[in-house]
Amino acid sequence: MKMYGFFRSGTSHRTRIVLNLKQISYELLPVSLMKNEHHQAAFKAINPQGFVPVLAVNDQQLIQSPAIIEWLEETHPEHPLLPTEPFARAKVRGYAALIGCDIHPINNKRILEYLRNTLSLNDEQVQNWCQHWIDEGFSALESLLAADLERGDFCYGNTPTLADAYLIPQVDSSKRFQVDMSKYPHIQRVYDACMALPAFQKAAPGNQPDAI
Repeated sequence: MKMYGFFRSGTSHRTRIVLNLKQISYELLPVSLMKNEHHQAAFKAINPQGFVPVLAVNDQQLIQSPAIIEWLEETHPEHPLLPTEPFARAKVRGYAALIGCDIHPINNKRILEYLRNTLSLNDEQVQNWCQHWIDEGFSALESLLAADLERGDFCYGNTPTLADAYLIPQVDSSKRFQVDMSKYPHIQRVYDACMALPAFQKAAPGNQPDAI
């Protein structure tokens, strides 16, 4: 199993977390977004969108981190990242979608480049954009976590789930955009609990071989 990814890509980060939690060995093939390697023909032949991650399994490639993560959950059921009860599974998927659909996409590299290069926003305006959308999403998630009185140290229950794999990269990204995390104590406590685990530590951007 091989994964094409970039150390600071949130989607690559969440996929690394899942691979680590499931204790799956894989070979990392770095694709530098800073050097625009994702736009080069060699990578576009693998993924025409030019996005990371891509998971190569034998002679097949899987794209889009939600699909990759769901495939890993289905094919490697050991160390499950979804609860067994259907309502609980939907709840965890809802938390993940809140982050993966409504926060991350409008703060990723290609959106920020469009804001800077096409709309001519300055650095302060771009940061304000990021903070606004992260705050909207985190405010909602904070309320959901606070309302779950049966929750343990993680987004759901007492062990990491798919929701935590999505959350931790977004918190790291939020810190780069100088979001005030003191407003989100439940999210911060989940982050601290996750980062005490080797699987999350190993997946951290700064611990990747392509980290700059």
